[in-house]
Amino acid sequence: MTTETAPPAKKEEEEKRESFFSLFLQNLWSANTVTVTILSIFLALVIGAVLIVVSDSQVLSYFSYFTSRPSDALNASWDLISQAYGDLFKGAIFDPAAVQAWFDGTGTWQAAFGPISETLTYAAPLVFTGLSVAIAFRGGLFNIGGQGQAVIGCITGGVVGFAVGLPVGLHLLVALIAGFLGGALWGFLPGLLKARTGAHEVITTIMLNYIATLFLSWLILQNGVRDPERTDAISKTIESSAQLPALPSPLRVHLGIVLAVVATAVVAWLLNKSPFGFELRAVGVNPPAAKTAGMSVAKTYTLLMVIAGGLAGLGGAVQVLGTADKLTAQVAGNIGFDGLLVALLGRNKPWGTLLAAILYGALRAGGNLMQVDAGVSLELVTVLQALIVIFIAAPALVKAIFQLRAARSARLGATMAKGW
Repeated sequence: MTTETAPPAKKEEEEKRESFFSLFLQNLWSANTVTVTILSIFLALVIGAVLIVVSDSQVLSYFSYFTSRPSDALNASWDLISQAYGDLFKGAIFDPAAVQAWFDGTGTWQAAFGPISETLTYAAPLVFTGLSVAIAFRGGLFNIGGQGQAVIGCITGGVVGFAVGLPVGLHLLVALIAGFLGGALWGFLPGLLKARTGAHEVITTIMLNYIATLFLSWLILQNGVRDPERTDAISKTIESSAQLPALPSPLRVHLGIVLAVVATAVVAWLLNKSPFGFELRAVGVNPPAAKTAGMSVAKTYTLLMVIAGGLAGLGGAVQVLGTADKLTAQVAGNIGFDGLLVALLGRNKPWGTLLAAILYGALRAGGNLMQVDAGVSLELVTVLQALIVIFIAAPALVKAIFQLRAARSARLGATMAKGW
């Protein structure tokens, strides 16, 4: 009896497997999220290559006699582009020469892991600010105030780091919590205004960005905060007990990247598995329907901005406790504004945001070497980031350029849900 029923079951299993693979191949060159993202990055690199050639006067000189000897211009362009993008890779992922020297015993493991260390160092705070934007967007809010929330997180985490004396371990924990609470407070204000008065969060968060930046510039000049041994605007040094543990020098990667992965997992669970995540997504899709279903839209907006602000504040705390050891006017850099682009590139998905932050960190780390070795302006890296976001935000353009078919993700997802 068992022998008779086995072949049909096996045949059904093979049909399912063939159905999945056929759908996968059909979706491979369709306008789905993964394909559009990869092609957007490719287009940005192609346009970046053109800009690299155009910005080099020596290479352009070969184009003056292009019709007579095109090989000179083409070879010079290829050499410049390959060197620039090679430096981008070696500065962001690994340098094959450094790895070979480590294996041969003539180099150190620190030099071999230096590029990826820089990438993860730049990426860590961007994960938090990107998650801040992503979770707010899923709830129907555009949190453009990540920069201000990150600045407040830098302030509260940094002040606790140098002004409060606590044991090792506890000091770091309290400083991180202070950073989270500072950002949460800065997110609570626009959330409350949105819930109570309907004030648009974009306007209120932009204004709070300015307030936070100016407050930091004022604070670092005050007695008790400013380093008494310095005449410029810089704070006291954060105690070593409050600094994030890092790998041995010259590597700079620290515990912040581990915290970033943990935060990504928590946000993914919060959005997809928790009751609050269900309410958040319902309010984000249709606030009137969510209110009719008995959900408190005002409460959701307020709590959502508190969590989003706390994540950005935690990113600021990671920045000051991990990368910097003092408060300065530019301690937060542009991590809040870059978080907007990271969230957009990650499609406002937690794990996508994590990968996008690592990509941005790689562009930043590799861009430094590209500028030093190939003589390519660091601003070109910013142009690459902008181009990637432009193409991500305009999938119809990518679809038209590459003649992509319409995505059939729903059928593919249904097949995957049923199993192989």
